[in-house]
Amino acid sequence: MREEPATQIEKFKSPAHPDPMISILILVGVITAVAMTERTVEHLPVAVAALFFNAAVLLLFMADAERAILLSGLLAAAITGISTVKFNHSALKLTVSDLPLAFAGTVPFFVLQYPRMMLGVLAGAVLFASVSIAIMLHAEGSAISIAYQIPLFCLALIGFAKACKSRQAASLRLNLTQGRCFYSTFMVSLGDPASWRQFGALALSDIANEPLPLREATPSRSACSPDIIVIQHESVFDPRIFGLPIEPGVEAFLSPPDGESGCLNVDIFGGGSWQSEFSLLTGLSSASFGSSAYYLFQKGAGRFHSSLPHSLTSLRYKTTLISSCRRGFLSYEKFYGSIGIEERIFADELPSPFDVRRFEATNSDAVFLNAVIDVHTRAIASDPTPRFLYVLTNFNHGPHSRQLVPPGQFESERAFAAASFPDAGYAEYYTRLAETASTWKKLKDKLASSAPGRPVLIVHYGDHQPVLTKQIDRHLKRPGHDKSRFRTFYAIEALNIPDFTPGPGADLDIAFLGTVALQRAGIALDPIFATRASLLDDCGEAYFASASERKRRFHRTLVDLGLIDLMPGARQAR
Repeated sequence: MREEPATQIEKFKSPAHPDPMISILILVGVITAVAMTERTVEHLPVAVAALFFNAAVLLLFMADAERAILLSGLLAAAITGISTVKFNHSALKLTVSDLPLAFAGTVPFFVLQYPRMMLGVLAGAVLFASVSIAIMLHAEGSAISIAYQIPLFCLALIGFAKACKSRQAASLRLNLTQGRCFYSTFMVSLGDPASWRQFGALALSDIANEPLPLREATPSRSACSPDIIVIQHESVFDPRIFGLPIEPGVEAFLSPPDGESGCLNVDIFGGGSWQSEFSLLTGLSSASFGSSAYYLFQKGAGRFHSSLPHSLTSLRYKTTLISSCRRGFLSYEKFYGSIGIEERIFADELPSPFDVRRFEATNSDAVFLNAVIDVHTRAIASDPTPRFLYVLTNFNHGPHSRQLVPPGQFESERAFAAASFPDAGYAEYYTRLAETASTWKKLKDKLASSAPGRPVLIVHYGDHQPVLTKQIDRHLKRPGHDKSRFRTFYAIEALNIPDFTPGPGADLDIAFLGTVALQRAGIALDPIFATRASLLDDCGEAYFASASERKRRFHRTLVDLGLIDLMPGARQAR
């Protein structure tokens, strides 16, 4: 029986037979949107290949092209959004290797430190879920049989695999600090076998085939070993890097007239303080471990057997960590124990009158550092053994939209900062820095009077710049370059060390700071640290960025000697 014309028209208009122009417009629209967010022509083929691959995967579940393409575009937008958030807070784009961090304690930390940002992420997630549901329920298009879905998937997979092996994809892996290609960078990391292998193993990117012979150990300059106190000042940088003025009190902290100071190059921006901690204590750049760099505390515990604490323990030092974080943060307890720090004290374990809940309202250095020095002075009063104390603060961590310095305190410093740079966030940063500088001046006097004549070397440094320096860059329109955001400060002071020579210091990479501290303390250097000290002339102010072949051979030596375990359980297997 013949169908009526009206029935034939309805059948043509049904979802099974849509206008092909609609499908084309959807595809063109999605590709255009991705191209606009990628902001590149050179890498667009990689992004399009990734887009088609995701659409082919979704097609296996959706069974129609229109919904698969729309959802693929929506997924690209979500990845771009999340990567942009990460980039704005770390100057590094999202890769697949970042995913384990979501389950390693960083999410609660970001909720506490960046509540507005996390609220925005939550709102974005709700919007993503809502739009996805709407597409699945109301955007049904032309059905494609399984006989076509499988070949389309295979073609898309082959195209994506070829794109991941292209020259453009290789350049994406090397340009994690560029503010573009967020989607394609993440998708290329998905297709990078090294990213998946490094979930279990570690891989050194700058390692030679031939080892470097180690130098002989360097003897100590004195029979008396000084205490060594290293303080990591969270998110502290020298405003003079940006041409901004500072007051005498802040200058005395950043560049002590009786100390040594200079610019410090670090591997991170905006967050990931543990990478700076790793570099200082192991003498290695976290960047050398590629996609594993951001979670070396999880993967690296028990796999680094040469470190600043290990070396000092061999010289009969007592080693202590005092952290402003609680014991459960990331894998701090496990990692620090594995690299030789015997005593580990966290904010929730500091003795009264320190109150961790009141402290966490502001993370004030005036409160925390006073408690730290009290713990240290009690320890040396009961035991004269030389001490290595590593202190992790958290006062100047962003966001700087919150006023943590109480009203009525350091108001002249706040006004000075506001006049120097018209930004409320910078004024808050500088005011917190002024409080830290004032606190340290008092505590240094307290430290000197608590043990008269006891030699002490104190090292201060900033672990990374805070996010607000992006605003400074934009406002000042500085030429800059990709590495300009990876510069902080270091300062070295001495109490009762006669041969310590104050003055301007050379610019350093943080991987060398621990070695320089040992040199300034005048204590013995074992063959590992003596060899690392010899690399200072080769590498200059850089470490990972240095093309030094001796550095690469040194890494081979560390691996060959079993001082770095690249594979899990490697030391037990030997």
